[in-house]
Amino acid sequence: MNDILIDSIGYAALVINLYSMSTKGEYKLRLISLIANVGYILYGALISATPIIVGCTIAVFLHGYHIKRLRTKKNSND
Repeated sequence: MNDILIDSIGYAALVINLYSMSTKGEYKLRLISLIANVGYILYGALISATPIIVGCTIAVFLHGYHIKRLRTKKNSND
């Protein structure tokens, strides 16, 4: 695959991750961070970087868990 395209995927994940840090609210931060980590997993797979794949996969599960917890908490308060 083209190196420019691969780097673009990595930079896009970086921009999404940085944007997530500027959002208000834990739910939105975690959702956008989850999306960024999926991008990092794709990037890591394309460059064969196992540490990136492993770390971001763990982050995806952690964000997913907390998103589910936040949604359950919100639904129980309604």
